[in-house]
Amino acid sequence: MSPWFQTFSKISAYLLGVLWVLPLLYAFWAAFHPPEYATQFSLTAPLTLENFISAWDQAPFFRYMLNTVVITSLILVSQLFLCTLAGYALAREKFAGRGFAFALVLTQLMVMPEVLIVENYRTLAGLNLIDSYLGVGLPYLASAFGIFLLRQTFKTVPQELEDAARVEGLSGLGIIWKVFVPLAFPTYLAFSLVSVSYHWNNFLWPLVVTNTEASRPLTVGMAIFGAPESGVDWSVISAGTLIAIGPLLILFLIFQRRFIQSFMQAGIK
Repeated sequence: MSPWFQTFSKISAYLLGVLWVLPLLYAFWAAFHPPEYATQFSLTAPLTLENFISAWDQAPFFRYMLNTVVITSLILVSQLFLCTLAGYALAREKFAGRGFAFALVLTQLMVMPEVLIVENYRTLAGLNLIDSYLGVGLPYLASAFGIFLLRQTFKTVPQELEDAARVEGLSGLGIIWKVFVPLAFPTYLAFSLVSVSYHWNNFLWPLVVTNTEASRPLTVGMAIFGAPESGVDWSVISAGTLIAIGPLLILFLIFQRRFIQSFMQAGIK
């Protein structure tokens, strides 16, 4: 690789990084300054927390955040449980149609969730699950990506470890819990990060299936909060945005090194 190409790659990476972080920097500026300074970048501009107080009072952010945490946790726990069982079966168990079942999983990876919105809505309406936590999370309780990832990880576990566990008298579930799960911890952590990030920011499906504050997550609440008919105050909207992304941003800053290590060990590039 030539030095010119390396230099060009570094400059391009820095430029893309700056372009990516600019909206976030503006959100911080506008949120911590009075509205009249939202577009005036003056070093002498006074700092204020009034925008956060106004945003918190204008929208039920606590309820939105509680809904988001419950929905995200419900989806993650279900995905980890179901993907573990499915990944183990596809990696270690021998049964008729295993290859076909794995092919169906791979096929699901190529189907965008948005394609199934109408049918999913009709199904949930028939089950009377519209505007509920379970209704928001039900289409995502299993993950083809998680099954694929854990299957590939479980296939790398030496057969001798599984045989030794069987000799010790462990059941099938005991082998999964005491042998496979600990060895796949980096994969679980990496997948959990992807899942939480995706479902915390998911917008279209929750917008369709929620009608009230009882189950509305942060993304839908922010869209309603920042709608033009609600009045556009960029400082207050920026404060609301930081409230919405704050938990994920704080977690990333605290566990940044562990996040990167988990992705590298899990083989996610």
